[in-house]
Amino acid sequence: MMPQEWGMYEYIFNGIAVFLTLCIFSFLYKDNPLYKFAERLVAGVATGYFTMLLFWTNFMDKVWEPIGGGQWWYIFPTVLGIMMWTRFSRKWSWISRYSIAIYIGVGAGVSITLYLYTYMFKQLQATVGFPIGLDLAGINQLLVVIAVIASLIYFFFSLPHKGALGAVSKVGIYVIMVAFGAGFGLTVMGRVALLVNRVIFIKGYLVQLFGG
Repeated sequence: MMPQEWGMYEYIFNGIAVFLTLCIFSFLYKDNPLYKFAERLVAGVATGYFTMLLFWTNFMDKVWEPIGGGQWWYIFPTVLGIMMWTRFSRKWSWISRYSIAIYIGVGAGVSITLYLYTYMFKQLQATVGFPIGLDLAGINQLLVVIAVIASLIYFFFSLPHKGALGAVSKVGIYVIMVAFGAGFGLTVMGRVALLVNRVIFIKGYLVQLFGG
């Protein structure tokens, strides 16, 4: 295939990408057939792609090849997976409860300890694991400790939030609002970055297509 033919295909596929992007942007005006077409196309392509991806990376690698290679114990999780498909039958849907119960039980046993370690113990270690001093790092660590304690006191409902407890809990809610605001701002900026990237892509395609 000649290089100029590769350029032609690049123009075609980039044009399709621009067209679908504009179809999605058309929802800003109102719901319309172009937006519905692009939405369903994306959902359909994604479903087909991930179905084949799971088939080759899960079924073939973890079911077909191990059983064919003599690892017969893989039959048990395979049977449990097949039992989940009985959810589509009103008569036999009760069978899937055993698979779901085993899956949730094993998953909970594995994930609870992992979540406790990563989201509790490691967070506590990061909070109190640095020395507090008069330098910038020490003052920053002191503010982190105060913010964590104030936030925890805000969720302490065994005593009325009055007096000193009420003042500390008010600081806690301010800290929580600042954290929510920062998280929301980060999310918005991430979406804006995606929007800017698509606008630059459309502009670049139009410049290549018409010159300028």
